Amino acid sequence: QLQASGGGLVQAGGSLRLSCTASGRTYSGYSMGWFRQAPGAEREFVAAIRRRGGATYYGDSMEGRFTISRDSAKNTVYLQMNSLKPEDTAVYSCAADLDFTTRGGAVVAGGANYWGPGTQVTVSS
Repeated sequence: QLQASGGGLVQAGGSLRLSCTASGRTYSGYSMGWFRQAPGAEREFVAAIRRRGGATYYGDSMEGRFTISRDSAKNTVYLQMNSLKPEDTAVYSCAADLDFTTRGGAVVAGGANYWGPGTQVTVSS
């Protein structure tokens, strides 16, 4: 299972760190990442990290503000979010074993094979 935590209410310009802890199995051999979905919007790719702490990828408007990392010993992946904006408000879900593709020359994740329940992030203006 994948369990996300760390969401909450923050003012614009603030920071949050999300955690996703895996239980029941190890995901160190899988890529892991984050997606988000705002009300009435489609699910959006946020960030991904290859297995064993390899390359990282980010969705549009996230790079430079968000940082994904993982601690394989703790079976945990993190998403550090800085300079948050109201448009970052969404339910953030972590996922494992991602389906990578390219869009506009950038590597992104279009989906995943394992999902956990999301955590709400609300950014007030």
